[in-house]
Amino acid sequence: MRRRIIIDCDPGQDDAIGLFLAFASRDELDLLGVTTVAGNVPLALTQQNARQMCDIANVRDVPVFAGCDRPLRRALLTAEHVHGRTGIDGVDVIDPLTPLNDQHAVDFIIESLRQYDAVTLVPTGPMTNIATVIQREPALLPSIERIVLMGGAMREGGNYSPSAEFNVLVDPDAADIVFSCGRPITAFGLDVTHKVLSTRERVARIRGIGNAVSDATAGMLSFFQRHDSKKYGADGAPLHDPCTVAWLLKPELFKTKPVNVSVETDSELTIGHTAVDFWHVTSRPVNVDWAYDVDADGFYELLFDRLARFGGET
Repeated sequence: MRRRIIIDCDPGQDDAIGLFLAFASRDELDLLGVTTVAGNVPLALTQQNARQMCDIANVRDVPVFAGCDRPLRRALLTAEHVHGRTGIDGVDVIDPLTPLNDQHAVDFIIESLRQYDAVTLVPTGPMTNIATVIQREPALLPSIERIVLMGGAMREGGNYSPSAEFNVLVDPDAADIVFSCGRPITAFGLDVTHKVLSTRERVARIRGIGNAVSDATAGMLSFFQRHDSKKYGADGAPLHDPCTVAWLLKPELFKTKPVNVSVETDSELTIGHTAVDFWHVTSRPVNVDWAYDVDADGFYELLFDRLARFGGET
């Protein structure tokens, strides 16, 4: 049976590629909808970018919703210096044909949880929408089968502050609510996502597939890798957000460990830090399956295979 999912995102090149991976896997994933949140760029752009990915992939049956335009208690941080002015620099931005649904993303998620008794939520941006759902309708928590998220860091430190990963830093209060909600969570932090690098060779292979989706993917990655390659001295940028969808399709690609993850919400110095109790040195209860390793070649073989499903030369 197909797993029912909602992808909650802030595209962002890597969010966009995660959407492509899900669009290509509809025989395994029942994608109820795509919800957007302010994060990498403001909400007006994240919802537009999600709709444009639907256009590029010729996906006409997945509704797109706009959600929260700011964190729960803080001013919005964005990351145009990484993703470019549009959030998806590397492709030409057009006014998408895919419509924006009038319903608020939070209301759509709540409605879906009322309709179905097992929905997997896949947040790949700040967790404001998901936390708002939990706060508004805690009685619906049992309908959340699992939360599969990109966020946090352990040994890698932070990518936006010295100790915090961007998605958690933008809305640490929301992340704290999600990590504390009591539902099964699988989390992909920087420690694993930094191992799936979009090297020049991998981007060339994607471009060689020769369809509209692979061309867009290669274009976005060619832009995206400029920042992180310089920052980390690596051959290519890490593909953070698609790890969530890849795990849904092939969990055997990843190694995970049950741990406690707690979020720092008060300290000026370490706001957004995820304290991962990897060695169980505290008595805090396990609340997350934490991904810590990945078969990077297998990850990219999966991506190559699914991008080729959109047609092309190879």
